[in-house]
This record gives sequence, C-alpha cells and structure tokens, in this order.
Amino acid sequence: MTSHVGKQSNLLINKRISLFQAWQSSRHLARHLALHFGLAVAFLFTVVMSPALAGDRPQSFADLAQALTPSVVNISTSTLVNRDGDNPLQFPPGSPFEDFFEEFQDRDNPRTAQALGSGFIISAEGYVVTNNHVIDGADAIRVTLHNDRSFDAELIGRDEKTDIAVLKIDPADEVLQPVSFGDSDQMRVGDWVLAIGNPFGLGGSVTAGIISARGRDIGSGPYDDFIQTDASINRGNSGGPLFNLDGEVIGINTAIFSQSGGSVGIGFAIAANLANNVVDQLIDFGQTRRGWLGVFIQEITPEIAESFGLEDERGALISSVHKEGPAEIAGIKAGDVVLAFNGKPIDEMRSLPRIVAESAIGKPIDIVVMRDGKKLTLSVTLGVLEEAEESGLLASVPQAPDAGDELNNEKLGFVLEQLTPEKRQEFSLGNDINGVVITSIEADSAADDAGLLVGDVIRRVGKSSVDTLDKAEAAISREMDNGKTSIVLLINRSGRDRFMAITIK
Repeated sequence: MTSHVGKQSNLLINKRISLFQAWQSSRHLARHLALHFGLAVAFLFTVVMSPALAGDRPQSFADLAQALTPSVVNISTSTLVNRDGDNPLQFPPGSPFEDFFEEFQDRDNPRTAQALGSGFIISAEGYVVTNNHVIDGADAIRVTLHNDRSFDAELIGRDEKTDIAVLKIDPADEVLQPVSFGDSDQMRVGDWVLAIGNPFGLGGSVTAGIISARGRDIGSGPYDDFIQTDASINRGNSGGPLFNLDGEVIGINTAIFSQSGGSVGIGFAIAANLANNVVDQLIDFGQTRRGWLGVFIQEITPEIAESFGLEDERGALISSVHKEGPAEIAGIKAGDVVLAFNGKPIDEMRSLPRIVAESAIGKPIDIVVMRDGKKLTLSVTLGVLEEAEESGLLASVPQAPDAGDELNNEKLGFVLEQLTPEKRQEFSLGNDINGVVITSIEADSAADDAGLLVGDVIRRVGKSSVDTLDKAEAAISREMDNGKTSIVLLINRSGRDRFMAITIK
C-alpha cells in the first residue's frame, strides 16, 4: 500500500532534493580539490581532517531544512477531565463563605487538559503520522501547518504496541507537501540525520545529529526497533520525523533518555521500516493485522544452551504452544529453538515477534527449528493476532490429570507436591495447568539460586513431561545421572510457561 506514503510525494521530494544538489556538487568539488592539494596542505597542517572525511561533512543543512519544514506539522490535543471528589470544606446554608468557595472551588465543572506534539504529512489527501501517545485519550485533535493554518483532524487508526497513529485532515484549497519513508535498514551508525518538530510548542524547530545506534530495545513494546540519535529531541518532538540527507523519513521521534526531562543527546526514533508497514495497515483497515504464530518464547541462557546441546545462545526458545494455534497445527513443539523464519535468521529472541508480525497472513511460510539436536524445516500458516486476541485463543494451554503425595529433593533444595484440588486452590492454579507444584524452597539452595519460587508448577524436566511425582523423581534422577552441570525445567508461573535452568551444586 505504498501509494499512501510514497507515490504522491515523489514529485515534491524530487523538487526539494534539487535544492540540495548545490551542497552535493560542492562536496564533490571539495573532494576533487582535496585530492590535488592534499599533500601540500599536509605539510602545513598535520592535524587537518582527511579529504574523504572533510568532504562528507555538509557545510549547511539550510536548503534541506527549508524544503522539509512544510511537511512537518504541530499537533495539539484537548481532553475534558472531570474533577472527582466533593469540596472538603463544608459550610452551613447561608454562610457568607458559601458563595466564595462555590465560585473558586467548584469541583463539579470539568477542566480541559491540553497537550502538544509533532507529526508529518505523508499524502496530498491529508494523511498525517504521529505517535499514539500524542493523541491517546484526546477528545479533539488539531493539526497546524507551517503557515499557521489549522485543521481539525480525524483519527484513522492507532497502534499501542508500536506507539504509532494516523490522522486525516481535509486540506481544502491548501496544497500539502508530503514526504516519503526511506529504507531505515540502509542507514548506518554515524550517518547524518535531521529532526524537525514542535519542542515545547516551538514549531518548525530543526536539529541535526548522527545515528548513534540501531536496533535499540527500550522495553516500550513487543516490537521495539529504535534508532538512537544525538539530534536534540525534547518534549513536543514526539511524533515528528527523523530525516536522512535525501529528505526521507527514516524514523519517528518517540522518546528520550533523560533524568531532567530535557535532551541529553540520547533520543529514540521508531525505525521507518517498522513504521511504514503499520501506517499502511492503519490506513487500509483502521487497525493492525499482524501475523500470529501462537507460541510463547524466551531467551536462551548458557545453561539452557548446554542442556539442549546447542552451540550458542542464538535463536528463540519456544516455552509453550497455544492449543489449536498455527504453531500446533504445523507440528511445532515446546522446546523447539527457532533459528529462522520466512528466510530471515533469528539471532535474538526479540527479533522473532517482529518478523512474524510483518509476515504474510494465510500463506505457507517456512520455519527452521532445532529439535533434539536436529534441524527441521516446517511449514506454518500464520493467523491474525488481533482475531486471536478477540476470540480468546491466547488463553488456551494443555491439560493433564491430578494425583497426590510429596517429594523432597535435598540435592536441588525444593519440595514438590502433586496438584490436588486443595493445592490448586492454595496457589490459585486453574484446572488447565498440569505438573507438580513447588511447596517449599531451601534458602541458598540450587533451586533458590535459580530463581524458582514457591507456587511454580514444574511441567517438564529436561525433555520429559512430568504430571506425577514418580515421573518428576525419575526425570530428575536421569538428568543428574547424565553428568550435566545443570537441569532445565519447564515451569508455569502466573499462567505463563518458561524454561529455567538449575545449576547442580
């Protein structure tokens, strides 16, 4: 759906880039002169920058800033906030103070809260991109252009998981100047970038810097892919564009790292390649349509890698599979390590959710997993994440029978008991959770050091499922007799499965 964000802006962008050709020509000239005079200059100035580096530094961003500023907008929102509570000061009827406090402390009247942010135009029809947190909860949204013309904005769609929102204005007789998304994967650490926005309500503010890092995960959501920049970003810049020197949007300015609230040179922008796909879906459907694999995953620790016989900690470890989900239908199992998905290597666990979310829905896709030391290539057809969330499929887990008694393993430092109805009630465990429950942990034991907790349900020891104490005891004995330095357990905590490794003391 690139027509929304690219086709209509090509002509305008080409015109703007021509404004920048003067600098590019001067850069080539500088390189040419440097090659001829570099040796002579070196005799006089031993600390002069090398010709290549000197030629790559722009003398001014003025032409580029002038061309791009009309595409950046200021966004203001207003929200009616009800004042809760009664007047804490009560006076008898007819008191001379009654009218005074009713006039100045009337808590029944709602007040209007206002907020400011930034955005950028992506089509001549009036589509505007910003951050979701800029417009979240707003009763009214107003978009102001560089020439101070303002328009009421309609919310087309928003996505909390990536903090992206799309607005629409009716430009009437106003000729808008849209910009296009660039390829953020082509950007390198050290590349020049420009941030344009509305910091502290100061519209049209331009700052320059470089890309400090790529692929940052700041813990804001499941699909984090941030570009870190030292271009100054402050409050009010949220939702504004981060441009490359070709005038393309390669990021959406979203967050800063600061203890004071002001810029300290550590800003974060959503990578354009992630944002572009979300924006297209919001325009086409009013919401996202992400691929759904139907698994829970976790990182691979060195202890887990050793126990599973893996060469390193690359990949994503599947801790559980949703019943009747795409993964279960494809034959994917808990304990599988995902090495590649849709032809893309999975070097880190956190890259799998993003790749799955962006993959085609309803079409067979290859997934490469490591199982019992062997690589397998399976075919999976992804479902729609949003439909799975609405239908309740995300809550389903396997089932197994109950029994009784307890097992005290002094070597590992925990006591296990069967999941009786009484134990399920004691630890608030549903009937759909099976295994053996930890009822006691010895301080400073192997179990304590591993981070196990009372109430954790052990579902698997090594590669063996355990739903009785006899099976648990036998599986633990086998693992310890194999001479391994650690034992991997699949445990359920608060309804979620995860693998944990116990180092044998």
